Amino acid sequence: MLGTAAIAAAAGPLTGAARAAAKTPKVLVIGIDGALLNRVEEANSPALKGLMAAGVSAPSSIYANPLAPTMSGPGWATLLTGVWPDKHNAKDNAFTGHRFAEYPDFLTRIETAKPELGTLAICSWNPITDTIFSPKVDTRISTPSAEYDEGTTRRAVDKLGTTDPDAVFVHLDNVDHAGHDHGAASRQYLDAIEGADAQVGRIMEAVKSRATYGEEDWLFLVTTDHGHTDAGGHGGSSWAERQTFLIATGSGLGAGVVRHDVKMPDVAATALAHLGIPLDPAWNLDGRPLQQPTPEAFDALRGQLQPPADETGIGDGVIGFTHTPPSGWSVDNSAMGSGGVTEWRGWTFTTDEFWTKAEAGQERESNVRARGVFAVADGDEWHDKSVTGTFDSTLVSPAYPVTGGARATLTYTTYYRHEGSQKGEVSVSYDDGEPQLLKVYEANVPSRVERLALRVPGTARTARFRFRYTGGNNWYWVVDQVSVTAGDGRRSAR
Repeated sequence: MLGTAAIAAAAGPLTGAARAAAKTPKVLVIGIDGALLNRVEEANSPALKGLMAAGVSAPSSIYANPLAPTMSGPGWATLLTGVWPDKHNAKDNAFTGHRFAEYPDFLTRIETAKPELGTLAICSWNPITDTIFSPKVDTRISTPSAEYDEGTTRRAVDKLGTTDPDAVFVHLDNVDHAGHDHGAASRQYLDAIEGADAQVGRIMEAVKSRATYGEEDWLFLVTTDHGHTDAGGHGGSSWAERQTFLIATGSGLGAGVVRHDVKMPDVAATALAHLGIPLDPAWNLDGRPLQQPTPEAFDALRGQLQPPADETGIGDGVIGFTHTPPSGWSVDNSAMGSGGVTEWRGWTFTTDEFWTKAEAGQERESNVRARGVFAVADGDEWHDKSVTGTFDSTLVSPAYPVTGGARATLTYTTYYRHEGSQKGEVSVSYDDGEPQLLKVYEANVPSRVERLALRVPGTARTARFRFRYTGGNNWYWVVDQVSVTAGDGRRSAR
């Protein structure tokens, strides 16, 4: 039976004191299978557009093979567990070899952390309720196929009006079916979005009609698991198939805001944080709460990104590269060869859309842990025009404050694909002294968060880091979200 959330969740670091004292936090997540955000924007969709106007809209992108195909199984598993497929291991719609016991869904984490809270999942695609959500969830309802999204919506409206859930997930499936049957460019697909929008509106009205609504602090999240091609279908590596989004409305979120630093695993993390559940580092989540944006130096370059120069396959209107580093950073190209493709001469600051469209199908789509704008050294793409010399470029960080004699940690996300003579090197220089080698990359490294321990010399006050990539017509190296955590727990980001 659904529990009662009569007691407000404890105020965590993400909740204001006034809200915590007066209102009970609750979360509603609605998943619209196979929906494209650009088609939502084109449709007559007042409910979804109202949420976008009142909150945050975050277009995003996902992986492709070999990490996982752009299918519903891995997509919903990623959204609901807060980790990428290389952790939850759901690589198909049969969930073969999944690791949900190690990486459970967010409703199960809620039940474990705060069993007094009520959890509810109602889904048109039954494998979500049957397989991804665990039996710990208070109520799991798989809608009979004959009732489909209408039955799901009716049940959600009923439960929101007659019970007191604290965390709710609702899955609607008809947009995906329209995409398969008619293609994402069709009128039928647009009609399906408009139908889903009406159902979202009914569910939202059920929340707002609750007798206790004025005492509740609802966070509304709307998302999707993958995109669709114009002709219909998904599973491949095209940009359209890799499209996802998050629409979020609630306290502490700005109105009419567009974010580019949001990724699929953030849905679970955001829901947990809103309910005052601390994100345990031992959970090894990839998601981070939407309510706590992390300023990142490379993302500040978005307004400086340029259209293609030499690349011809990226497409009209796609803005996505610059060689100008953010304040405090620099790029040393003194040993860099000449010629080559302009976009990739030395370290480049770019986006997932621009970089993957430069050359699809070479596993650039697996760079899942970089966010927004990131730095890439891509010897492979640089060599697509005649070059002289080799690729030899060094990305140089600002001087981070450190404490002499203390320990510190250099943290960054990285993705390194290796071939032949290429090499990636990370070094540190204290107080701008002689660089000391910290890490060498000479074999494939999947997308991951790298943490390098530092032993700061007794008199040092600053640490500057160098990321040097050398090679010929080989592969690439991505670096993003560079930070230093000092011994006193401070986090210095540049």
